Amino acid sequence: MSPALKPLRGVRILSLALNLPGPAALMRCQHMGATCTKAEPPSGDPMGLYNKSAYATLHTGVKVLTADLKTEAGQKALHKALAKTDVLLTSFRPSAMVKLGLTWKALHKQYPMLSMVCIVGAPGARAEEPGHDLTYLADNGLVTGFDLPPTLYADMGGSLMASEAVLQATVARLTKGKGVNLEVALSDAAAYLAQPRNWGLTLPTGAVGGAHAGYRVYPCKDGRVAVAALEPHFAAALCAAAGVKSSADRLAMFNPATHQTIAAWLLKQTRKSLDKLAVDKDIPLHTLSK
Repeated sequence: MSPALKPLRGVRILSLALNLPGPAALMRCQHMGATCTKAEPPSGDPMGLYNKSAYATLHTGVKVLTADLKTEAGQKALHKALAKTDVLLTSFRPSAMVKLGLTWKALHKQYPMLSMVCIVGAPGARAEEPGHDLTYLADNGLVTGFDLPPTLYADMGGSLMASEAVLQATVARLTKGKGVNLEVALSDAAAYLAQPRNWGLTLPTGAVGGAHAGYRVYPCKDGRVAVAALEPHFAAALCAAAGVKSSADRLAMFNPATHQTIAAWLLKQTRKSLDKLAVDKDIPLHTLSK
């Protein structure tokens, strides 16, 4: 991010959030100029145990402290840090926040200018339910078959929403003159990502779900090719290369015959020839190995 675009410069964030969504949100905030500190339990963040590389990336530029919040010493260290904090980021269940004495009512009374962004699994009354990225995606129709999703969509989407909430809290504090409490639910992030599917766009009958011949993954001679020739001028260029007639008719791209002709042509092409075609004919495609 450009030095001129650091909207969180001067904002001090303290995070108690472990695993992925919280640290990913903190990473985004650090990129936006925030001064970021994270308090971890003596056992550390589980991410540091099962993926040291990911942990290192997430915590670059973040000051990491150790504090057992279940002890008097840990609580003392926490509140010493909170006195110098603008936004507290958490990912505990509400019941755990109560046990730790970190309810919004208590914190707001003690630190009126402090804002809090709480990452939870599900919103409101469902915040106590156990869950993870996979269950939130499944609940929103984003798990098909038995294959695991290729990435952690709900966690990463939730981290973006959490960093957005930090921005919202910062603006609210400037306008209201006091801190605010915001909740970010990972299930809401999954639901947001699921909207194109709910609209029918990515269903098999949808234009970007496989029904449009210009928006599909096809096999080629030595691998695969992801074709995204959705707009009419891109589709026309693809059809011209593949020898498809009547490409001016938009419905032609939904015709099984068009699918078959393009598939048969691509199967004879190498990745190298397709990469050249993409440049020469301005066709959005990306070749992949098998």
